[in-house]
Amino acid sequence: MSDLNWNAIADESLHLLQGLIRLNTVNPPGNEKIAADYIASILHSNGIAPIMIETAPQRGNVVARLKGDGSLPPLLLYSHTDVVPVEREKWTMDPFGGDVKDGYVYGRGSIDMKGIGAMQLAVFLTLARQGVLLKRDVILAATADEENDTNQGIGLLVRDHPELLRAEYAFSEFGGFSLHIGKHTFYPIQVAEKGTAWLRLRAKGRPGHASVPHDDNAVLHLGHALWRIGRSNLPLHLTDSARGFIEHFGNGMGGTVGRGMKAWLATHGRIEPPNFIFKTESIKRELYAMLHNTCSPTGLKAGSKTNIIPSEADAILDCRTLPGVSTSQLINEIRAVIGRNHERYEFIVDSESRPLEFPTDTPMFQHLSKIIKQHDPNGIPIPYMLTGATDAKHVSQLGNICYGFSPMKFKPGERFMDLAHAHDERLSIDALAWGVRVLYDVVSTC
Repeated sequence: MSDLNWNAIADESLHLLQGLIRLNTVNPPGNEKIAADYIASILHSNGIAPIMIETAPQRGNVVARLKGDGSLPPLLLYSHTDVVPVEREKWTMDPFGGDVKDGYVYGRGSIDMKGIGAMQLAVFLTLARQGVLLKRDVILAATADEENDTNQGIGLLVRDHPELLRAEYAFSEFGGFSLHIGKHTFYPIQVAEKGTAWLRLRAKGRPGHASVPHDDNAVLHLGHALWRIGRSNLPLHLTDSARGFIEHFGNGMGGTVGRGMKAWLATHGRIEPPNFIFKTESIKRELYAMLHNTCSPTGLKAGSKTNIIPSEADAILDCRTLPGVSTSQLINEIRAVIGRNHERYEFIVDSESRPLEFPTDTPMFQHLSKIIKQHDPNGIPIPYMLTGATDAKHVSQLGNICYGFSPMKFKPGERFMDLAHAHDERLSIDALAWGVRVLYDVVSTC
């Protein structure tokens, strides 16, 4: 490894990222085929023959494999090439320019997740050029349709081509990056993610002429329910991954915070954690979401005419379920919060995905932690639950153990979640270079 030209590898990673950013793959419509073609051309030019699959017109996916000696099962590196839309007028840089300014490369997807895809591709190419003797096959997959989640990408590959993606472990987004809290630097490694339940809460009432008000009004019933949801906590659940996060975080922080977390864990989650042990509002909100199913109203629909009291009123709810909790259990929790007159309300499930939780007592998790410590001796790796969802919900169906591991070293004050999907989304060139080296060291020695 000491013989590698890491400056040249970092430059190549930047060049790959710029190339991906300059391809407009906003989803919808996606058009990820242009990104798949771009990646495939680079692989071909390095003597690697990829497999190209269109899961729908212009929804391109590319998969490639480096063979190991077979002594260990494969490792999958997977990323998505689609990005969320932009409001161009609110950017100071071209969102599809891939321009560099003050040590950052700007562009939609630089954080989520073309930067990670470029990092994985650079590592894959370096392994191939160096002829590294691998114990595992290393699989690279860059796929479509994660952001809009209409299942035109990796979900179809899992269903129709499982042999291409089946592995013991799989690495993707949301983990392995630095998180600065006070004087401490943590490296959350994602080992769990919440499930998604997109619901409609329908309140029912008696229609009538609006000039003669009555109290059996569906809009008023819906307002009551939303008021209750907004003011009430759903029950606390202490999952294994949340316990691991709190334990490691407390040990890393030490002092009053560490003692407070240790004392709270001794309650086994029977009470809400006291606010004093969490220094920042962002950590409080993040921990709340790790310990509770959540329900966020995000849309309203009612009525067809101003002078008609409608018989139905709908709220759109974005709900997230913890590992071990089903959508029906979540709905029962929400019903308990709403309280009276349950018969007035109907829940309609528009979309759902299951929550995931993976073990931390694996050789690979220990390996990830070890490599991070080698590159940042003062860093503190910790298990982490993502409160959103990723393509792991598809990949895990193959039996793969999925870890969010996309190492990047951010500066104090920078947070991954603040940059993802943001105006002027950008990635530090130094963070990208650090991540490529860490990921290479992990993959080449696991």
